[in-house]
Amino acid sequence: MNIETKMWLVHASCPQEEQIQEAAAWLREGRTVAFPTETVYGLGADARSTEAVAAIFEAKGRPSDNPLIVHLADRSQLTELTASPEEAVLCLLDAFWPGPLTVVLPVREGVLSPLVTAGLSTVGVRIPDHPVARALIAAAGCPVAAPSANRSGRPSPTLAAHVLEDLGGRIAGIVDGGAAGVGVESTVVEYRDGTVYVLRPGGVTAGELARTLPDGVRLVMAAEAAPAAEETPRAPGMKYAHYAPRGLLTIVHGHDREAVLARMRRELEAARARGERTGALLLGGHAEAVPADHVSVCGERTDLELVARGLYAALRAFDEAGASFIVAEACPETGLGEAIMNRLRKAAGGRELHV
Repeated sequence: MNIETKMWLVHASCPQEEQIQEAAAWLREGRTVAFPTETVYGLGADARSTEAVAAIFEAKGRPSDNPLIVHLADRSQLTELTASPEEAVLCLLDAFWPGPLTVVLPVREGVLSPLVTAGLSTVGVRIPDHPVARALIAAAGCPVAAPSANRSGRPSPTLAAHVLEDLGGRIAGIVDGGAAGVGVESTVVEYRDGTVYVLRPGGVTAGELARTLPDGVRLVMAAEAAPAAEETPRAPGMKYAHYAPRGLLTIVHGHDREAVLARMRRELEAARARGERTGALLLGGHAEAVPADHVSVCGERTDLELVARGLYAALRAFDEAGASFIVAEACPETGLGEAIMNRLRKAAGGRELHV
């Protein structure tokens, strides 16, 4: 696959009409266009067109049983695609739309390509809180299926440059609207029988969800309950390895940060003795704290919003540095820390140490 990938540079605060209209026309024509959202960059296509949606899977190398999230410009589009939401879901939509929340709802028959739902009777939908994304979707006049705009399994893109690195020559166009804000994907929830299940933690925290739900509605964190190998996941990010740099990544946990850093130093020294090129991901402090060939200091443990915004760029930097062995400092699993640790665990593929 080798096609010319066009770039449109737009200002997030005031998207230029001419560029948005051209990119929207390309979506209507069935082409793939990457665009910024408040979470990460998405790779969009007309969700009604099987040919267009198939191009997403081909460009990303994405497994066909991994469903896609459909992005809307406003709430009026929801009734065309799904059954009417329950009261508990409406409370969440009122609180968090537009924003980094995806809700899984029963899909109306025949309104979307079956590739979008991967054969399920449900579909995940959201309205992004980004002026470029909403302007583009509104101008396209169609629901837009859009997973993250990266090669499958790679760290998600938070800059247009990341998209070009992964998908240049594989997609039709990229709308460059600057850096994404939240830095990790949307939270995915599904309501069933009086319970809201969090299928993937993300930009809306469990605490924020719980404070919004009506009395009597339970909230269950189901994100770590991965489906069996033969099952279709109910949401993206539940079944397959994701977000991983090319080098092997290991997470180091511990309540005593000095003990964590000491273990990281030992692991790095052993890896260097084996001839590995090393990397380390720190949450605060200084790069000199560990003896790695490349060190990414990603925010502070006390500012998880900053960590989330910088996480994927930090993981990509290890590839640029050629790191084959990487250790990452764990963060507290509260608030956005749930989403950050979910992504790090997917990237590590089960490699975790505790001190």
